[in-house]
Amino acid sequence: MSDYIVSARKYRPQTFETVVGQQTLTQTLQNSIRQGHLAHAYLFCGPRGVGKTTCARIFAKTINCLNPQNGFDACNECESCRAFNEQRSFNIHELDAASNNSVEDIKSIIDQVRIPPQIGKYSVYIIDEVHMLSTAAFNALLKTLEEPPSYAIFILATTEKHKVLPTILSRCQVYDFNRITVPDIIAYLQKLAANEGITVSEEALNVVAQKADGGMRDALSIFDQLVAFCGNTITYERTIEVLNVLNSDYYFSLVESALAHDVTKALLLLNDVLNHGFDAGHFVTGFAQHLRDVLVSKDVQTLPLLETSEAIRQRYAQQAQRCTPMWLFQALDIMNTCDINYRTARNKRLTVELALVKLCQLGVPQQAAAPSPSPKQTAPAASPVAPAAPAAKPAEPVKQPESAEPKEPVKAAEPIPKMPKIGLGLGPKAAPKEETTVQTPQQPEEEQNRPFSADQLIDAWVGLATAHKEELRLKQLIENYTPVLVDENTAEIQMPNPWQMDQMRSAMPTLLGQLRRTLHNNQLVIRLVLAEYDREQMAYTAEEKYALMAEANPTLALLKDKLDLQID
Repeated sequence: MSDYIVSARKYRPQTFETVVGQQTLTQTLQNSIRQGHLAHAYLFCGPRGVGKTTCARIFAKTINCLNPQNGFDACNECESCRAFNEQRSFNIHELDAASNNSVEDIKSIIDQVRIPPQIGKYSVYIIDEVHMLSTAAFNALLKTLEEPPSYAIFILATTEKHKVLPTILSRCQVYDFNRITVPDIIAYLQKLAANEGITVSEEALNVVAQKADGGMRDALSIFDQLVAFCGNTITYERTIEVLNVLNSDYYFSLVESALAHDVTKALLLLNDVLNHGFDAGHFVTGFAQHLRDVLVSKDVQTLPLLETSEAIRQRYAQQAQRCTPMWLFQALDIMNTCDINYRTARNKRLTVELALVKLCQLGVPQQAAAPSPSPKQTAPAASPVAPAAPAAKPAEPVKQPESAEPKEPVKAAEPIPKMPKIGLGLGPKAAPKEETTVQTPQQPEEEQNRPFSADQLIDAWVGLATAHKEELRLKQLIENYTPVLVDENTAEIQMPNPWQMDQMRSAMPTLLGQLRRTLHNNQLVIRLVLAEYDREQMAYTAEEKYALMAEANPTLALLKDKLDLQID
């Protein structure tokens, strides 16, 4: 049988100095050992593979050492150290709470606590994955954890601190372990490779460190996998092949294509990525992360946020010089929106392709994006005050509804914002009805006046609500009032009151211009008509109330006269 030992076990740290990425925490433990200020319970929490159980073992070994070096290092020569190294120490007890999480398991520990250590000063109880204990087991441990014998020390380790009962947390000194940074993992793996006689590129180690996500144990496991595949020479190309990681060259090339506005090359890059079996969603998130790394490389102050090797950092810095901050902001927004829409999109590839097209259009000059029309074809922009209609086309008289009184035709040349406000009476008579014809600036002569139906007009009108969704008041006007087609090119909108009519009148030049462009008909005219309402006379005084009642029931007046009644 082979004597091979995986790197995670072979290179497990044996002293506090060899623990990677936890300098502040290990220094605190060393100081507490040197000063003799040892707590009776500790809680080590943090992500997986960052050294929680390792530090617990080193701590237990050091405090039991008979001849400590410098006051805080185990000598590895005394009987206690040799027993620990040979895994036969009776002073250190480990319990895996993931599989021993019942009250009976905790009771066995409580029984062991009563026995003092035979060699050394302390009996140390290390409970790994303590969050897996049941609530009853936690409660059984409370009393012993709060007041253990002077020689008993508990070290609890967990990856999910929030699952530990608050009553347990209050009885422990809590140490939060950090994720190990990418440079620290790369440096440690370089030393390990040198010890093993393995040649490995820094770019390959950067991929390993990124894949490990802050866990040294994961990094060592991935490193062993690479050695098994590549042998004693590990290259970047073989690394991404084994780990199925997308080559970062795709991301750098895609940024260059976007800066050059080369849509074709960007789409071909995406097609190549998909042909290699990578998921488009992972490509989107990876490219967004790449853009973020380019952005933080723009400034020296944010450069520490880029966790990568020095060679890759220089490559990011070179590309960052070619990108403006505004371009990066807009590109990140596009990819973030694509990531959100990707999860619910039916055609996922099209969603990603549209995002890449938008990315390649960033910074394109307006002249290049859409050819500007010639001076003869340029139409004046719509404005709140509509110019007078051409004299060659006098406005036709406005048709009145049958129920309305005859009125004079409204002239098209009257400026719309200058229209006087309408006053409504409060008497019993019906309010006067006003008609307003709204027109927009003249369209180009080349514009075709296509016929349209009432349904097409309504669809175009509903589309205006989406176009003006940011303008809430205007959006409500569009949704509440719908034009009704009265003849081939004329529509009418019934407005309930003068205030709403003024609001619609001020917005109508813009809306009408958009409708004409949508329907391809520059002869479209929309009239705003103040609707008629039969206003019921309101009775306030006693006499007015009696008059209304007597009008509805004449017998009431006869009864009043016969009985000679008075109105109070």
